[in-house]
Amino acid sequence: MYQLGARFGIERRTVSATLHRHGVPMRRRGLAPEQIDDAIHLYNLGWSLARVGRHLGVDSTTVLAKLRQRGIPTRDAHGRPRA
Repeated sequence: MYQLGARFGIERRTVSATLHRHGVPMRRRGLAPEQIDDAIHLYNLGWSLARVGRHLGVDSTTVLAKLRQRGIPTRDAHGRPRA
């Protein structure tokens, strides 16, 4: 969806809504539990959310959501702890 959005200059949500409207089956990639452990390890080494996401083949928002679910404190874009 991200690639389609970028290709056609529309938001991911618009792509998703259009695909759903036309009955296109969706796949959920997400992260397996061991991948989440890997993401936490890499993030704690100082990797950015974007870098961890690229490494694992998912969007940075997926990584952020999984870190939050596990209670891992996150940093802002400048490396400071988030409030």
